[in-house]
Amino acid sequence: MQPAERRALILLLSLAVGGHAVRWLLARPGDAPGQVQLLATLPDRSAAGHRDSALALARPLEAGERIDVDRAGVLEIARLPGIGVGLAKRIVADRSAHGAFGGSQALDPIPGVGQALLAAIADHVTFSGLPRAATGSTELGGSTGSVMPLGALVTDSVAPERLRKQKRDRPMAPISLNSASLAGLDSLPGIGPAKAAAIVQYRDRHGPFGSVEDLAHVPGIKPALLKRLRSLLLVH
Repeated sequence: MQPAERRALILLLSLAVGGHAVRWLLARPGDAPGQVQLLATLPDRSAAGHRDSALALARPLEAGERIDVDRAGVLEIARLPGIGVGLAKRIVADRSAHGAFGGSQALDPIPGVGQALLAAIADHVTFSGLPRAATGSTELGGSTGSVMPLGALVTDSVAPERLRKQKRDRPMAPISLNSASLAGLDSLPGIGPAKAAAIVQYRDRHGPFGSVEDLAHVPGIKPALLKRLRSLLLVH
């Protein structure tokens, strides 16, 4: 045997003996020879968290339960009929970027939301925030009125006092208290943006008005103002 071959053989034997020695030192008493130890998997709480999320998403709405879309997280919003996790994420992202919705119509511009979906969730949602200022086109008057941007109500060429005078003097057709938009309510005599927002917020929180007299429950609506509005409002 050549010296080089002898050195290679000694090196291999040394490595084999050393490997067995290390394995013997690291082995636990009672372990079978050649036993394989798996690497640690994800912590138990990861599976539990996934399970809790799935249960929360699958939990049906209880009778009379409403989701506050201005405060709820993605999983809560996703429980609403017709809304999945993807659309719920878009809703929460829009709220983070632009603030509270304050009413269901502010959801309409979000991709995936339409009037059919808004009608489906109407009895299951509430909004704790103030209504947004005009976004896009807002309906003036009732559901059959013409569509006009709210910003068009005030222009640089019309002074506020002149606008108020036009509002007082202009004859009005009755509008629907339960479907009138923020701009439509603001067009009523004695109702400004603050009172219009309060009416919409009350309607979203408590549901449709049963009668015009129910306006008395809205903060800021006094008996004299209610008397003035009776002939200008319909409930249907």
